[in-house]
Amino acid sequence: MGQDSIKLIAQNKKAYHDYFIEEKYEAGIVLAGTEVKSIRMGKCSIKESFVRPKDGEVNILNMHISPYEKGNIFNKDPLRTRKLLLHKYEINKIQGAITQKGYTLVPLKVYLKGSLVKVQIGLAKGKKLYDKRQDIAKKDQRRAAEKEFKIKNLN
Repeated sequence: MGQDSIKLIAQNKKAYHDYFIEEKYEAGIVLAGTEVKSIRMGKCSIKESFVRPKDGEVNILNMHISPYEKGNIFNKDPLRTRKLLLHKYEINKIQGAITQKGYTLVPLKVYLKGSLVKVQIGLAKGKKLYDKRQDIAKKDQRRAAEKEFKIKNLN
């Protein structure tokens, strides 16, 4: 594995459905050794998780990392709050944006970058129901066009 090789561990597809992602940030995460081993085995979920800035720090809550089977007494609580590592100016920028109406932070994916565990978080604005309907309509149009194109190419 090279230094910049990326291996996707967990992805939050629902975030793209529920939010407009304005900006993305790559953050490190503070983990225990057994949690890292569990993540390397792919036992991680960010479906129910969310990110909160507080007191100049950014934390991820409800991120589920299954206990490592061989971890015994060193295993931590699977849903504990974990600190995300960002630069101070990024945290200030995020906190400034979140104080505006309608912005929130959502975890987008967890991946291994080289030997490091990284979390991609997105500064997001919630979608209204009609926005979601527009997205679904666009997807359906694209699928119909691709199907039509495929049929034409077969003949």
